[in-house]
Amino acid sequence: MQVPAQVEYKKAASAGHALNLLARYGTEARILAGGHSLIPMMKLRLAQPEVLIDISGISDLRYIERSSGTLRVGALATHADLLRSQLAGEHFAILHDAERVIADPIVREWGTVGGSLCQADPSEDLSAAFAALKGTMVISGLSPGGAVATREVSAREFHTGPYETVIRPAEMLTEIQLPLFIPRGATPLSTPLFGSGYLKVCRRTGDWPVGAAGAAIWLAGDVIADAGIGLTALGARHFVAAEAEEFLRGQPATEETFRHAGEIAARHCRPVTDQRGPEDYKRHLAGELTTRVLRLAAGRARASYTERTRGHS
Repeated sequence: MQVPAQVEYKKAASAGHALNLLARYGTEARILAGGHSLIPMMKLRLAQPEVLIDISGISDLRYIERSSGTLRVGALATHADLLRSQLAGEHFAILHDAERVIADPIVREWGTVGGSLCQADPSEDLSAAFAALKGTMVISGLSPGGAVATREVSAREFHTGPYETVIRPAEMLTEIQLPLFIPRGATPLSTPLFGSGYLKVCRRTGDWPVGAAGAAIWLAGDVIADAGIGLTALGARHFVAAEAEEFLRGQPATEETFRHAGEIAARHCRPVTDQRGPEDYKRHLAGELTTRVLRLAAGRARASYTERTRGHS
């Protein structure tokens, strides 16, 4: 099948309007944002909603801005928006790393950040990136009185399984929040050094990953104060290598430490054999990519110290 089943189409004028439509049509409705995940599934009849609620024209949900020490990304910001955002790249290199290897320029211009996260594909790149950064998902719904109400969920609790999230039938993702750990005006040693990165192995440029890893690391001197590791396409629960993160805290930021963290990540993930590769190869990738991306993130953290020191000299 290459033609979607018949579906009713509704154009939402605002977030509140979209939520009212979701409440009216219930489980038979699906949100349409960029459409680059949902439409192909509808063509293959893997998804057959009775109603499509198009939110692509809600400009209030398309933004990337800084507010009260937090980077706020609207759910309708496109991949291209995130890649072009100097603000996002300045604070979170992992986001630009990931966006550069997502699909192709056409998909990045139309596909949305929120749509990718809500698709919950086990091979989705941004899910691992936001998990590594320990972000927060803002989910909107309607209160009993009919007003728009929000709730917050950790990025690490957002995905409950393949193609499944915590979003309820009458709710929608409206924003992703990332805390800015290095505030402007800080003295060079007043905050931990922070660095991040994302590495991906795929069969073709822009393809889904055979395996990918993202890392965020906070250094207090040469000691790892905290770390976040996201894995995608490698069977990591909630896209997180939690055991490797636990090992890293309080350890010296050395090659030996990163290598051991990679071994832990490889041991605890659950990759499966499929058309992209066998299980043992993917497990090897989990370890190697974790080691390399931790090295990359730590190098960027140390480079940030030089920049901060220069700025205060």
